[in-house]
Amino acid sequence: MSSPFNIFGVPHENSVLIVADHASNHVPEDIDLQISAEFLDDHIAVDIGTAAIAEMMTENIGYMSILAGISRLVTDFNRYPEDASVIPEHSDAIEILGNKVTAQARQDRLDAYYHPYHDRVKQLIADLSPQLILSLHSFSPQLRSNPEIARPWDIGVLYNEYDIASRFAIRFLEEEGLIVGDQLPYSGKDLNATMNRQAEAIGQPYFGIEIRQDLISDETGQRRFSALLQRTCDKIRTALA
Repeated sequence: MSSPFNIFGVPHENSVLIVADHASNHVPEDIDLQISAEFLDDHIAVDIGTAAIAEMMTENIGYMSILAGISRLVTDFNRYPEDASVIPEHSDAIEILGNKVTAQARQDRLDAYYHPYHDRVKQLIADLSPQLILSLHSFSPQLRSNPEIARPWDIGVLYNEYDIASRFAIRFLEEEGLIVGDQLPYSGKDLNATMNRQAEAIGQPYFGIEIRQDLISDETGQRRFSALLQRTCDKIRTALA
């Protein structure tokens, strides 16, 4: 069976834990999504660039990451288990016919992937007591469903009720010369399920990041943002200390 997650880095207390809910486009062999293979490299299937950035960041001492091992089209880890969109039947104008499943098939998929992933995230946080969590995502410069809407930000910072680390992040990222979206391209008040459950519920400091995918589609961009995010995380850790 395909693994729900992959872990990189060496355990270290008071570290930064990177959580990447949409880092993979892998679809297990026993699941047929009934979509064209081209869409597996599309933003509807994977947060482009995030896996590479997370792995690069965990080359440094004090950084560890847990990355989704399956596509968000199989099970979307950044949703609540009762949400219909946890197994999406459509995404950005694309219908996923293979996700029109029975209640039992839905539960089986959650038991195989969703719950083991979240259980492991929870256990890592309990074991590591991270000083900071970075929730790492990326976004498409343009949506098929709304092509007229511009998404010009280099990076977005997302949060819900806890905003202390995010406020520092916005400041430090702007100092890097980036165009920063505060609760853009969407709001963490609306889509923050993993961090709501795993961080806010226990008072764990975190901040969410969305990087524009055309900036991190190759190794040069990925290296740039991995270094940039490490500097930002280190500054936030100092500010929180």
